[in-house]
Amino acid sequence: MAPQPRLILASTSRYRRELLERLRLPFEVVSPQVDETPLAGESPAALSERLALAKAQAVARLHPQAVVIGSDQVADLDGAPIGKPGDHERATRQLKAMRGHRVVFHTALAVVRSSTGYVGTARVPVDVRFRADLGDEQIESYLRAEQPYDCAGSAKAEGLGIALLDAIHSDDPTALIGLPLIRTCALLRAAGLDPLQA
Repeated sequence: MAPQPRLILASTSRYRRELLERLRLPFEVVSPQVDETPLAGESPAALSERLALAKAQAVARLHPQAVVIGSDQVADLDGAPIGKPGDHERATRQLKAMRGHRVVFHTALAVVRSSTGYVGTARVPVDVRFRADLGDEQIESYLRAEQPYDCAGSAKAEGLGIALLDAIHSDDPTALIGLPLIRTCALLRAAGLDPLQA
């Protein structure tokens, strides 16, 4: 039986690392060093796909024998990208803008194995509806409690952020957290690395 190829996560996101650990595969983490600036006129969905592939390809060039996972998430509010807020003031503005609205979180995924020429991609949209009755004091209370300044859209649905929402719709439940594991498993199998045969 041939040895399993190395697995590399091309991301420094602790959320993606924690999700990938659920598959019980040994993996390394390598920062992809990719410019994440949107292109002029680029849609949130296209941005997420381009960045996921760019991250995987950047790391795969350095480690051609490995299977490399790249992923990116961009929130979409009425066609405008919503990124990571970075600080309290921007997070407050984001949550106020999103209350009562449907936001689509586009989580894109790319798996690259340069040694075999394999490149697989997927994008999993997650429809999230924010509560219309969300008051300014509730937003402030949430942000002080969870400080989600490193999360696209300023909300952690896996934590207290669930209280900001009316509904979540997706066919891959971990996509909203940052790595769609159902699609990840499918692309890993196609690349020659089956989590159930490791």
